[in-house]
Amino acid sequence: MAQSNQIDNQSMVDEFLLMTFSDDRDMQILHFVIFLSTYFLAVIGNSLIVIAVALNHHLHTPMYFFLVNLSLIDTCIISTTVPKSMAISLTNNKRISFSGCVTQIFFVVTCVTAELAILTVMAYDRYVAICHPLQYRLIMSWDACAQMAAATWISSVMHAVLETGVTFRLCFCGSNLIEQFFCDIPQLQKISCTNTKVNEQLILILGLIVDSFMFIFIFVSYGYIFSTVLKIPSVQGRHKAFSTCTPHLAVFSLFIITAVFSYMRPKALSSPALDLISAVVYTVLPPVLNPIIYSLRNKDIQEGMCKIPQKIKNLIA
Repeated sequence: MAQSNQIDNQSMVDEFLLMTFSDDRDMQILHFVIFLSTYFLAVIGNSLIVIAVALNHHLHTPMYFFLVNLSLIDTCIISTTVPKSMAISLTNNKRISFSGCVTQIFFVVTCVTAELAILTVMAYDRYVAICHPLQYRLIMSWDACAQMAAATWISSVMHAVLETGVTFRLCFCGSNLIEQFFCDIPQLQKISCTNTKVNEQLILILGLIVDSFMFIFIFVSYGYIFSTVLKIPSVQGRHKAFSTCTPHLAVFSLFIITAVFSYMRPKALSSPALDLISAVVYTVLPPVLNPIIYSLRNKDIQEGMCKIPQKIKNLIA
């Protein structure tokens, strides 16, 4: 009761302050330029993949359908976090409204969950293609692909609604400084003036159930894939099979490494500066590198991108 009265006597927070990378004006401008370049690189790279797949009929396969979904997710997550941070550096206005913070949390959780889910579906697609090639068209029909993609987005949105709802049921009546360049659930829990133990336990349980299932599914899928590929007698056949898996495996490894670095490192290694850097690694690096990885490792995507100008010219003509 005493805690309730104390909260009632304090004014509730109606906006938050986001952390900047530096208070020095020159460094703020440098941060703006770097983030602007990074943002354009990510958006252009992912957009080129979407356009290349859309304009080239030979890329209208389940693998590239899911790749388009991955590109859309990457564009969404970097568009949710980076533009606001750039605006702060340019204007030195650190404020973000309560509703703006809610929106950021919702989209970040949705995109992160969807990215892991779509990577899981892509692993299943490669498993069916390599381990059950004769049944591939039957199992990975367009109806099945559409249902898996829809399930990915719907479940991710539901997860985000739950996480966002639970987070903003907390009271924020003291400090409104978020030690991050975007609204982040762990940082919001730190500044809440109510007990966050239930929230932390719920996030931990959901993470263990959902993430563990997807991680195990991907690892098991690749276990079967490698076992099947190693049995292929032809060296050329093994190389071709591995080449279709390499980009996905590289993207998944990048996602896992950045996620572990961001959320599973010991608390002793945690500090505002390191938390800031790890968030950049987690939310900015994959959207930038994913299209580069697929462009460098996939000849079909390379050819599709090269044909974009001619395809657009033909459409206009």
